[in-house]
Amino acid sequence: MIRIRPPCALFFFLSLFAAPAVATDTAAPAPEGDTGRYPLSTASAAQAMVVTANHYATAAARQMLWAGGSAIDAAIAAQAVLGLVEPQASGFGGGAFIVYHDGKKTLSFDGRETAPASATAKRFLDMKGRPLPLHTAIGSGLGMGVPGVLAALDEAHDRYGRLPWKKLFAPAIGLARDGFPVSSRLHALIERDPLLREKDRTRDYFFDHEGRPLATGYVLKNPAYAGTLERIADKGAKEFYRGRTGRDMIKSLNILGADTTEDDWKHYRARVSPALCRPYHQLEVCTAPPPSGGWTVLQTLSLLENFPPDNDATLRLHRLLEAERLSFADRQRYSADPAFVPVPLQGLLEKSYIDNRAALIADKSMHSANAGVPAGLVAPWGSDGQLQENGTTQIVIADGHGQWLSMTSSIEDSFGSRLLVDGIFFNNQLTDFSFMPAADGHPPANRVEAGKRPRSAMAPVIVLGTDKAPLLALGSAGGSRIIGYVLRALVGSIDEGLTPGEVVSLPMALSRNGPTEVDSDFPADMRSALQARDQIMADSELNSGLAIIRRNNGQLEGAADPRREGRAAGF
Repeated sequence: MIRIRPPCALFFFLSLFAAPAVATDTAAPAPEGDTGRYPLSTASAAQAMVVTANHYATAAARQMLWAGGSAIDAAIAAQAVLGLVEPQASGFGGGAFIVYHDGKKTLSFDGRETAPASATAKRFLDMKGRPLPLHTAIGSGLGMGVPGVLAALDEAHDRYGRLPWKKLFAPAIGLARDGFPVSSRLHALIERDPLLREKDRTRDYFFDHEGRPLATGYVLKNPAYAGTLERIADKGAKEFYRGRTGRDMIKSLNILGADTTEDDWKHYRARVSPALCRPYHQLEVCTAPPPSGGWTVLQTLSLLENFPPDNDATLRLHRLLEAERLSFADRQRYSADPAFVPVPLQGLLEKSYIDNRAALIADKSMHSANAGVPAGLVAPWGSDGQLQENGTTQIVIADGHGQWLSMTSSIEDSFGSRLLVDGIFFNNQLTDFSFMPAADGHPPANRVEAGKRPRSAMAPVIVLGTDKAPLLALGSAGGSRIIGYVLRALVGSIDEGLTPGEVVSLPMALSRNGPTEVDSDFPADMRSALQARDQIMADSELNSGLAIIRRNNGQLEGAADPRREGRAAGF
């Protein structure tokens, strides 16, 4: 059971608008890299709670909750704002996974992008059959898939919306027309991204006449985005997928190098299914099914349940890292779009398979693991080494009607494909597919195919308590490291009884079936203790983006990761 400790001191709602810390890191960043630490934002409330990656988005979502809206109403308002103020991470040009608890059941809404009808397994190979460099693939437009986030939000709103669709876009439209001050994080990410300077539209939007990135505090307006949102607000999501707005976007995107067609967009549908749930310590952990990374989180937790509780913090972390190696090896071989590939999900989560895999975890590190052979495997697959998944955002919301939402949304790389059309940045999610059509003598399950959804690490989670009501909602940004971030947060919350603020402030450590990656503030004594267990340590830029809500003694507690600009607020 979850062990609750007394909550730490909480910030008041006014801290929502505190100025972020100035970035001090000058190291070469990963996409959507580290820009320093920001003030920890936590909140406590009795009725409703929202946590997003930006204070404007949190304020918009809170406004909808205050007006009597549902969690999905608030999420739509937040996503519309995030596409403006956090354009490097998410927006209506990208995709998302949503886990939604409606008070009785937990559903998954899959808004992952799809490959166009023209896509083949050789999409990312050059004339000599070699894989394209990642930035070449991104910059060419070949990485852009049919966006799905708006379709998923629309599906969820049809079921659970309480406020009119049009009302939900008002905060973002006003902010786009009036402008918002460029944050220190956005300024730093613009400054260090060479691809933005190479495209006319992004150069004109983000740089002044002398080629300098917009300064922190510059009031940035996006009237094109406001106009696009007004049309979507008036005519619904169908205007984006089948209306004039969508047709005009597709024409512009085709000119810029993308090859999606009107038919690709017209035929796009979000998938709705029961969430994928598994027990963990008398609780129930629910997440999105494949191609989401959620099943890998569940498999890792199942591996950990083979071990008794232990007061040795180093041993607990060692076991988590080893379990991550095992599950990540399976993920790289078997995770794919289940509409195209028979993912052996039941076998991967079956108890005897889990028990056999857990037996491989010893007192010393295995360093790297091989994929297992689960029951139900109908064809051999090659392991896919692709790890380049990056720009993402996380939203968690609990409304006043007992409905909870965890949503991970992404345009993939920082600023996605860098294709800016009608105020929207479009994704490069197709680069999450395997670039090679064969590996280990077999086709990868995650190979490119027309109409297919690429594998994702996004893993939004809702945890149900013993009373079957939501106890936790969480998720993270962070590309292929999302799985490790979410596991660290779940173990910290459930096994260690940490408050949301303590969880998002944890020094990060994870493994993607290689070295143990740790961030710069990882404690030296813990590092030495892990090395004594033969863990090979690698200092990494672990720019997580966790968002967490916890129900505790009749209160809702929220926290946003201080590694990004997030804010928590409620009432």
